[in-house]
Amino acid sequence: MPLLAVDIGNSHTQLGLLDDGDVVADWRVGTDERRTADEWYALLRGLLGTAALEVTGVVVCSTVPSVLHEWRDMLARHMADVRHVVVEPGVRTGVPVLMDNPREVGSDRIINALAAATEYAGPAIVVDFGGTATTFDVVSARGQYVGGAIAPGIEISLEALGRRGAQLRKVELLRPRTVIAKNTVEALQSGMVFGVAAQVEGLVDRMIDELGADPDDVRVIATGPLAPVVLDVCRCFTDHAPWLTLRGLELVFLRNS
Repeated sequence: MPLLAVDIGNSHTQLGLLDDGDVVADWRVGTDERRTADEWYALLRGLLGTAALEVTGVVVCSTVPSVLHEWRDMLARHMADVRHVVVEPGVRTGVPVLMDNPREVGSDRIINALAAATEYAGPAIVVDFGGTATTFDVVSARGQYVGGAIAPGIEISLEALGRRGAQLRKVELLRPRTVIAKNTVEALQSGMVFGVAAQVEGLVDRMIDELGADPDDVRVIATGPLAPVVLDVCRCFTDHAPWLTLRGLELVFLRNS
């Protein structure tokens, strides 16, 4: 029977139905902090349809406290008979977090580390391309979360350029014909797509150096909704795992059920 996994991010929320490790359906909706528990439930019923009656569990992680509050309310009032797990400090993940303050690490980042350690083994670097932030999470050969980095997301960077640049405008996120662009639209696209690719390659190289690992032994995994934007122009990735967070959420649910 399917498990509903929910990853609530700053810009978007990813929902997926998983059955024994396989993502059988998925959706991506805007994360609206004004949406109430009742509205979330109505949205959920609309997306799931008859599958809503078959869900046997729900697992949620969130980087937005106000939205998580509404989800807790929704689960308590509308899905009280369904087993649910909210990923937060104290929930068993099996991932040792080697940070100055483990509680301040986003739950989605720990989830990604768990999935990477389970499916790919370490050492590994997960690059999660969200709209608001691009996160880099490093997993040691022993399956430990050893740290990472956070950079501005592709969407928010592009929006900032359009908002602050008097002669600039919003453009579609596409790979331009060439790196040396011949018009303003493609110049913005080049700076964003190839610029992000160069940033990722540079950070990954530095992280591998700090790990002291053989580059050939490190799995570099791309995930997140905007990964396809730079996947083909980034030379450092060994794997593309669009459902990495959902798989990690399923693993946490199983460990805490």
